[in-house]
Amino acid sequence: MNSVALSYNNTALRLPVLSVSSPDEATNGAPDNTVAGSALLLLDNRTLDRECLAECLVLHGLGSEVLAFGSVSEWRSNKDLHPPVAAILLNIGGRKVTDPSNTSEITDLVTEFGPTPVVVLSDLDELAQILKALECGVRGYIPSSIGFDICVQAVNLARAGGTFVPASSILSTRQITVAAGEVSRPLGGMFTQRQEEVIHALRRGKANKIIAYELNLRESTVKVHIRNIMKKLKATNRTEVAYKLSDMFPVEVGELEKSGLPQQLSS
Repeated sequence: MNSVALSYNNTALRLPVLSVSSPDEATNGAPDNTVAGSALLLLDNRTLDRECLAECLVLHGLGSEVLAFGSVSEWRSNKDLHPPVAAILLNIGGRKVTDPSNTSEITDLVTEFGPTPVVVLSDLDELAQILKALECGVRGYIPSSIGFDICVQAVNLARAGGTFVPASSILSTRQITVAAGEVSRPLGGMFTQRQEEVIHALRRGKANKIIAYELNLRESTVKVHIRNIMKKLKATNRTEVAYKLSDMFPVEVGELEKSGLPQQLSS
């Protein structure tokens, strides 16, 4: 049965690597991917939280010693007693990275320890916080909503030279982008982007020659687009196109009418 030996040294909690035997190791004798004589520096000013986190990281196969301190200044006063630091995990809890004091703390940490990677662990999974942390130079942002296995992998990824961000933030960014695209292109479900451009020109009463010039198209191509637009709307002329679209998309048309919606569109 595996055990974790705890030995206190001033304010530090030092957790040695667990010795775990597996069939693969017995067969291949392959060493783990950690750097010999290196450790993870865990910074958290909450004693119980950092001790629990340190022990769990070791139990979940971090593969290196964990040095848990309340602050970087505490570590400095004892660093000669501990192995070299391979990565720093800063647990900020519910504090916001975007707060100036926290931004300064993270930036100073990245500057002092560079090129040793700094990873932030936070209770917040907000895109603004993640982006700010990356701007500070961190090599990972771990929300506390994820499991320990992923947390361990994120730290080891940073040690290997990669950068970890939660998939949830990427998906939320994509959803925001898609939503923004839907707002800016309310006609996108019915018309192509080029047809939308022609429609906007029609609403402003522009002649085919002007539309062709502004969109860098042949006049004959503009006429084809207009015919296809009329066909989709079941409209018989250009004016009917404008007013049918006014009924379908009143908000967008209202904005366009500020430029002057023509009573009769030239052909």
